[in-house]
Amino acid sequence: MNITPLIVSLCLAACATTVCAQTAAEITQRDINQETRIRNGLQDGSLTTREAAVLEKREGAADRMQANALKDGKLTAQERARITRAENQNSRSINTARTNGVDGNPLSGSSQRMQQGVQRDINQQQRIENGIRGGQLTNKEVSTLERGQARTDAKEFRAGRDGHVGAAEGRAVNNAQNRQSARVYNKRHNAAQRAG
Repeated sequence: MNITPLIVSLCLAACATTVCAQTAAEITQRDINQETRIRNGLQDGSLTTREAAVLEKREGAADRMQANALKDGKLTAQERARITRAENQNSRSINTARTNGVDGNPLSGSSQRMQQGVQRDINQQQRIENGIRGGQLTNKEVSTLERGQARTDAKEFRAGRDGHVGAAEGRAVNNAQNRQSARVYNKRHNAAQRAG
């Protein structure tokens, strides 16, 4: 009996499992990275307000996917793979939008308001990730918070889909972000704790 092929197979399976073993914190970190790329595109003018709004809509869809996957408290390999595919597509969309030759004005009031909303998305996602890593958030709580992130992403899309975020729209997004911030705080400071 030749044991070498068996050992190689087991090692490959272990490596594949490790690659696929994307935790809630790793998924949230990927959200932070995507949002940071959107913010950077707005700041350097490689993204217009309209492009950023469409990208926020895509991020909202990924957030809803995460919320649905985590609502039972578990993240299966199939769910991780589906979320990874969506995030990969979002990453390609961000790259395409940033390199398509259409430039935005990072100093316009509209772009500034969109930048503020995206920065707050980054801050909320970082707080969620810190809560996961610190054991303060359960997967079910993360599900609720990701659903809230999807709502704020949708509000950002609606505000910027016409290429302009007016002052009233910016305030509406900011109010939605304030509500989400309170939800993150409340979930992180309740009695629920992450299991082992």
